[in-house]
Amino acid sequence: MRASDAVAGTAQPPPASSARTRGDRPIARFVLRRAAAAAATLLVVSMLVFAGTEVLPGDAASAVLGKTATPDQVAQLRKDMGLDRPVPRRYADWLGGFVRGDMGESAAGYAAGSKVAIWSQVHPRLTATLWLAGITAFLMIPLSLLLGVVAARHAGRPADVMISLASLAVISMPEFVIGSLLILVLFTWLGALPPVALLDLGQSPLAHIRLLVLPVLTLLGATLAASVRMTRAGMIQALRSEFAEMARLNGFPERRVVWRHALRNALAPAVQIFAQNLQYLIGGVIVVEYLFAYPGLGKELVDSVAIRDVRAVQSIALLIAVAVVAINLIADLLVLLLVPRLRTSAR
Repeated sequence: MRASDAVAGTAQPPPASSARTRGDRPIARFVLRRAAAAAATLLVVSMLVFAGTEVLPGDAASAVLGKTATPDQVAQLRKDMGLDRPVPRRYADWLGGFVRGDMGESAAGYAAGSKVAIWSQVHPRLTATLWLAGITAFLMIPLSLLLGVVAARHAGRPADVMISLASLAVISMPEFVIGSLLILVLFTWLGALPPVALLDLGQSPLAHIRLLVLPVLTLLGATLAASVRMTRAGMIQALRSEFAEMARLNGFPERRVVWRHALRNALAPAVQIFAQNLQYLIGGVIVVEYLFAYPGLGKELVDSVAIRDVRAVQSIALLIAVAVVAINLIADLLVLLLVPRLRTSAR
């Protein structure tokens, strides 16, 4: 026997801890790369947001003081608001303050003769939007999975046809149409629910859950259909795959094949559509909030644009961008964890 063969025959496998470490490194590198890309994306977004608000017509100081203000008053307010400084310096001051958690002061405060922090106005409305988005997501994700699995298991049958047709009908309607129909049926015809969601800022929306029913149903209609269709498509593919057939041949019951094996593989594409829906729930609910007079972040953004509160518009837009980028990063990481074969491509 050659010495090399003897050495090879006595070679020991690497410790399990080192194998796990090597397996974790691609994920860590992936997270670091995506975090760096996210930071670069947010930097570009901040530049675009700042540039976009700078080219808006009109002047913030003039909008705050109104048409009766004298040129001296406008000039003094521009100085107080920092609008007389060079554009690069204003951008650096705004972005630096945002990173430190200081969004600056609201133009509405200057109009009232006092200084009001933008964060003090944004925080309760952000909380209200997160409540609305969280309740909708809490209902949307399990309902999407349940309806998608039911449609896939009964593909081509009446249950699948009904779910698919309902999804197509809902996904083709804008949010204001869905909300208007719900108001017509549940308020005008049945008188079961209030048509608006006038909540006091700082109060938990759960204290008046009936006020949230119509906004949540509208958001479910806007997000549920696409999630159901994506889950259905992924489940049909997973149920027809080789590993599902092998599980059936090994004697596993169909329920276990569906919920334990097929669903895990169908979740990867579904996670991306869930992430898109969450992004919409954070930054795209302006129409729904205005339709039901809900005091959320989208309504605050529209109100800030109306009075040309540039600093507030910039800060709210960048805050929404941070949430969108963070949701994308988390979704990509979940897909990487759900599909082990993708970890090799993350090296």
